[in-house]
Amino acid sequence: MKETQIHIHQEQIDKLKDIGSRLRQFRQAQSLSLEDVASKTRVQARLLKAIEEGRIDILPEPVYVQGFIKRFADAIGLDGEDLASEYPTWPSIFFIKPSWLSLPSAQLRPVHLYFSYILLVFLAVNALSAIVNKSAIQVSNADISEPKLDQPVAKSRDLQASLPDKLHLNHSSSKPAEITQAMVVSENTTTTEPVRVGVTLKAESWMQVIVDGKKEFEGTLQPGDQRTWVAKEQLTVLAGNAGGVLIAFNDEKPKELGEPNKPQKVTFEANEKF
Repeated sequence: MKETQIHIHQEQIDKLKDIGSRLRQFRQAQSLSLEDVASKTRVQARLLKAIEEGRIDILPEPVYVQGFIKRFADAIGLDGEDLASEYPTWPSIFFIKPSWLSLPSAQLRPVHLYFSYILLVFLAVNALSAIVNKSAIQVSNADISEPKLDQPVAKSRDLQASLPDKLHLNHSSSKPAEITQAMVVSENTTTTEPVRVGVTLKAESWMQVIVDGKKEFEGTLQPGDQRTWVAKEQLTVLAGNAGGVLIAFNDEKPKELGEPNKPQKVTFEANEKF
């Protein structure tokens, strides 16, 4: 149990450092001080600083920290609810060992362990047997309920043979040439090309990518990282350090997304130039 608590606590520390780094980068890109954010969120500047530095030791309970993260992110233009949901809020659980377990009479002896093992094996075998029997019954029911396709096909052929000649003539009088031409026109009208965007990082930057209205990526990329996203209609890129991002739209020559250390949001659509 102690090892589990240490693991949960370490995971909270690591996640807080990652979230705090993103918040600090985006805040500084907008030239906002901690006091500016504190006045908007009504959260003390020292707590906001602790979040940015991942100082979980001077912060309150995880559920309150999650609320501070949401306010912080909303105040600087990020999705506070989405960012706050990344921070784990599992409570610290402590189990008190009952005193009667330390008594000699409560200790399990080898005989007890032997019978416990036999009981466990017996229950496992019964459970496995029940699962196998249930699967066999389901397969059997599926075979019984499966319709025979030969009879409907035969009836359909007999019905077609019994139709009047006039109906057969009307059916054969369709114009396959006109149908083929309509299909060609329909195919030619769908010339929309997909949106393909590739990025290469020159410097560290937090990024968010929205593909056809759905968030596909959000996180911090390092220098040298390369990513590619493809959309059918629309693709939006938001970067905290636009000058550190080289972006190529539909295999065009890569360009800088914007100015260094400043946020930039760009939306790409099909059949347009960057």
